[in-house]
Amino acid sequence: KIGREASGLDCVLRPRLTMFWQLARETQKMTIAATVKSYIEGRGVAYEVVAHPASGSSHETAEAAHVDEGHIAKGVILKDSAGAVMVVVPGNTWVDLSAIGKELDREMVLAVENDAAGYFPDCEPGAIPPLGPAYGMETLVDKALTSLAYVYLESGDHRSLVKISGEALPQLLSGVRHGHFCEED
Repeated sequence: KIGREASGLDCVLRPRLTMFWQLARETQKMTIAATVKSYIEGRGVAYEVVAHPASGSSHETAEAAHVDEGHIAKGVILKDSAGAVMVVVPGNTWVDLSAIGKELDREMVLAVENDAAGYFPDCEPGAIPPLGPAYGMETLVDKALTSLAYVYLESGDHRSLVKISGEALPQLLSGVRHGHFCEED
């Protein structure tokens, strides 16, 4: 009788324990790029690191971290013959290339992931923190992000986000151009 009860309990607890240990392992792997950490802390901005299962897109990240995709500030790298530019837009939108072209008087194209990775040496490929100034990159930010209570930033890996107050975003992106640079699906 005790053996059956224990095995029944084991069937209930084992999946939960497995999930707990998986999350614990992923949390241990959680990192924030040194450049991102130094930049945020150097500006006196309070932040929280939010762990989530590995993800490969803003949409997947929002689902994995249980946050609104529109609250994720997504850094998109564009380029032309003059160099690269970062555009920071909500995760649930697309960069409006015509608006960027008008703002910069340049014809920009989306940088391929391998090219973009070269600008972020302490980050995993594709895990672009939306903090262009931290990496010496010209940056434009969409005004849609400036009215949010909280904003989530890619930390430099595919397993964690940096949560900041919406009021802190202009502090981190002071001196960059603000405008309407995105469009929804």
